[in-house]
Amino acid sequence: MRETRSAQDRLAFLAMRYGLAISTVAAALLITQSLQPTVFPTPLFFTAIVLSTWYGGTGPGLFATLLATILLLHFFVSPEHTLSPRPVDALYLAQFSLPALLTCWFVKKRKEAESALKEARDHLDAKVQQRTHELRQANEHLQLEIAERKRAEDAVHKTQADLAHLTRISTMSALATSIAHEVNQPLAAIVTTGDACLRWLAAEPPKLDRVKDSVSRIVKEGTRAGDVVKRIRMLSTKTTPHKAAVEINHLIHEVLALLSSEMLKSRVVLSVELDETCPPVFGDRVQLQQVLLNLLLNGLEAMSNIDSRPRTLSVNSRRLANGRVQVSVQDSGCGFVPIDAERMFETFFTTKPDGIGMGLSISRTIIEAHGGTLTAEANADCGATFQLELPVTSGEAP
Repeated sequence: MRETRSAQDRLAFLAMRYGLAISTVAAALLITQSLQPTVFPTPLFFTAIVLSTWYGGTGPGLFATLLATILLLHFFVSPEHTLSPRPVDALYLAQFSLPALLTCWFVKKRKEAESALKEARDHLDAKVQQRTHELRQANEHLQLEIAERKRAEDAVHKTQADLAHLTRISTMSALATSIAHEVNQPLAAIVTTGDACLRWLAAEPPKLDRVKDSVSRIVKEGTRAGDVVKRIRMLSTKTTPHKAAVEINHLIHEVLALLSSEMLKSRVVLSVELDETCPPVFGDRVQLQQVLLNLLLNGLEAMSNIDSRPRTLSVNSRRLANGRVQVSVQDSGCGFVPIDAERMFETFFTTKPDGIGMGLSISRTIIEAHGGTLTAEANADCGATFQLELPVTSGEAP
């Protein structure tokens, strides 16, 4: 049933196409006869052939050409109403038939070219739509990846900040004795000076010049105690990094002041050579204090079991030719194997029995976040040297 219906549809379609050829040629004949042409009539028949070929295809076009030729032969070529023309009049018929066939061929090729062009354009549009859809999906996927990576980076930064805070707290615990000594010194001086001030006031007559000196000393020692507490609080408080111009030499003096009692207890000889021409560096003061504290404490711990040679700790600063500032911390401790120069900065790598391997890793992360570098090398004789380089503030760069 379905095949019969399909065959009927094809026959109806063919009938419509050939009907178009017959209709157009018949119309051309009727119009031409009504005009009563004085020359051989062909324009309207060419039009009929073009329409039949364009809308019907090659078969209807050739059929229209044949039908037009027969009608011209019958109605317009002498003798009329016969299909046997004279040789001379047959030339007019040939002048129509050959161009009509060429016209049919050209129209067919033009229709095929336009069909191919339309098909190519439709195919291109489909490819463009498909590619646009793929690019849109890729863009959405990329946006999701960017958002996920940003969340991961934020989580990493938060974890690093938490670890840095824990490291500072651990460092402060290790410095508890030194901190107590630093705070007790100005407090003891304040008490002693206060007692002396009372004695000068009780004297007859009161020695006001001595009292004035004592009060000035109390104020000075109180300020010193306040500075110690302030530095300790800055190191132990979890604050948001704030970068600004930092005097590196002043920072070194502050850190050394916190470690003075520890060095004295460990019998360490301190050597400090600071370049007074060093310009300010650009960074977070508390984080840079943490790095210096960690490097100095590592040097003290490396020399804790050394008794065969002097325990020396050297801290130097200098301005480099490339416009950066370099700070080096050198000890005479046990040193390390040169192959471990880079591994020492890996997370959880440690050579200490009770170490957790986070201090140097966090220190390098802090320095690199400041646009600098932190390296280590074994000394030729003994011990190790850590060097950090930091960029100076923009106004001081050469």
